[in-house]
Amino acid sequence: MTNTLKNTDFKQWLGDLKLRIRQSQIKAAIKVNEELLRLYWDLGHDIAVRQMDSAWGSGFFEQLSRELKAEFPDLKGFSTSNLKYAKRFYLFYSQDNVIFQQLVGKLEISENAIRHQLGAEIQVVENKGLTIRQQLADEFMTHSIFQIPWFHHVLIFTKCKSTKEALFYVQKTIKNGWSRAMLLNFIDADLYNTQGKALNNFDKFLPDVQSELAKETLKDPYKFDFLTLTENYKEKDLEDALVANITHFLLELGQGFAYLGRQYPIKVGNRERNIDLLFYHLGLHCYVVIELKTREFEPEHAGKLGYYVTAVNHQLKKDCDNPTIGLLICKTKDNVDVQYSLESSTQPIGISEYEFSKLVPENFKSSLPSIEEIEEKLSQK
Repeated sequence: MTNTLKNTDFKQWLGDLKLRIRQSQIKAAIKVNEELLRLYWDLGHDIAVRQMDSAWGSGFFEQLSRELKAEFPDLKGFSTSNLKYAKRFYLFYSQDNVIFQQLVGKLEISENAIRHQLGAEIQVVENKGLTIRQQLADEFMTHSIFQIPWFHHVLIFTKCKSTKEALFYVQKTIKNGWSRAMLLNFIDADLYNTQGKALNNFDKFLPDVQSELAKETLKDPYKFDFLTLTENYKEKDLEDALVANITHFLLELGQGFAYLGRQYPIKVGNRERNIDLLFYHLGLHCYVVIELKTREFEPEHAGKLGYYVTAVNHQLKKDCDNPTIGLLICKTKDNVDVQYSLESSTQPIGISEYEFSKLVPENFKSSLPSIEEIEEKLSQK
């Protein structure tokens, strides 16, 4: 009995020890990454401010790379391309003074708080503490740009057009733990310019916290470039294609969507109806009803979507779930028409458009040779 207890205690202690070691490894990796990014920042600063590459000729980066590799043979990251990226890293995040303005704002809030506590007559004297410049430098070194991996940054500053857009993806990466592949997908999907753009009435029906998160979750437009449909496609064709490409569709919808089914049956009274697509959002803790329309938005579309939202609330929603929301994704919409419909709706819904670039002619398949025809041609050779 004692041996069993000891064995159990040992296993529990060993499990806790392994967890602590993993946590220390993660912390160490994060710390190494922060130091690496600060090194690249300082290096990029020196190269840019002193214009070293211009002053010392076109071979500057190659020579610097050789010197650093010779001095630090066990360290990676001193390739010619990485050193050039270090310069771009510094120049990119230095533009527009967005980060500087953020930090100044934080320092001003802190200074105003001190003045309020000590009295308006008390002045903050620079020689009694850090100068504003020193404070900014110290504050900057804890900025979020030092909290994501280097090659995530390379993706961001080579693809983003502004510092604001880049910081958006930095924050999303930190919050969601995106891999480089996930980050690239969301940049290519233009999440920065689409997220939170769907017209909605969430403020009217949802608590503030859920309303803000719901608005941030929906996008406009949704980009279905991963689909290839024929001209004159129908709603069923679009639905079939989205379900057949459900992995791409979930990536386009964004983090947190769990797919529950298509043509999901809901029985109201004696009649059974079918929801186009039903999801559950893990962050919002609610069901999400999605209806697809391959034509321009009409007010009755919002009415039908609200009906399905009500039905899901009655039949599927549990006490632990937040109120169900609806999302209508249509081909085109008139925003004034949409606003009127949202005001008259009795349920929280959002309305977005979709777009994609690949349409093939209706007779495309018939114009292609069959497998039999191809085999016959090959046998004749």
